[in-house]
Amino acid sequence: MKVMVTGSSNGIGKAIALLFLERGHEVVGIDMLGAGIDRANYTHYVADVAVDELPEVDGVQILVNNAGVQDSGRDIDVNLKGTIRVTEKYGVREGIKSVLFIASSSAHTGAEFPEYTASKGGVVAYMKNVALRVAKYGATANSLSPGGVTTHLNDRVMNDENMWNKIMSLTLLPKWASAEEIAEWAYFVTAVNKSMTAQDVLIDNGEAAKAEFVW
Repeated sequence: MKVMVTGSSNGIGKAIALLFLERGHEVVGIDMLGAGIDRANYTHYVADVAVDELPEVDGVQILVNNAGVQDSGRDIDVNLKGTIRVTEKYGVREGIKSVLFIASSSAHTGAEFPEYTASKGGVVAYMKNVALRVAKYGATANSLSPGGVTTHLNDRVMNDENMWNKIMSLTLLPKWASAEEIAEWAYFVTAVNKSMTAQDVLIDNGEAAKAEFVW
């Protein structure tokens, strides 16, 4: 299938793009940075999804909206408005099979930077709107809401022993997911799943579920 992944040069987006390539799919990447992937069947476009003209790409069957920024002053413009621009151009059309949004556990808990949290909450709500509109094509639309992921974006806390120990104390499973694990979720939800739609999957090692019973 023909797969488009935004934010494909690093982190979760790169892991998703590589997994689809390894499993025989054609992948088109869009990122503000240059191509971080040099593989056959991979085409890369440099663009800011919030403001730049988006490339003309026909026949996208799976769309993965991953591009995002954090605490940048542009979180709502990139994470929400940019995601809407991309989805309306490539995802809401005949021939689409699945649209996936990479949201955040902060959409559930609110425990993040204010505009980042708002942008990701908006992504989850928009996902449900897209699911309503792509159903007529027999397509699914869902979102993944990762908690902490071991990417360079989180080096600041991963490399600080005190902060890291505090974070680990707040999860049922004292670890974070890898980008490769999120990619496996993305593959399943888009390429394998045929029946789940309009759903958000929380992948946070039990951080939102952490609770202590007092008697």
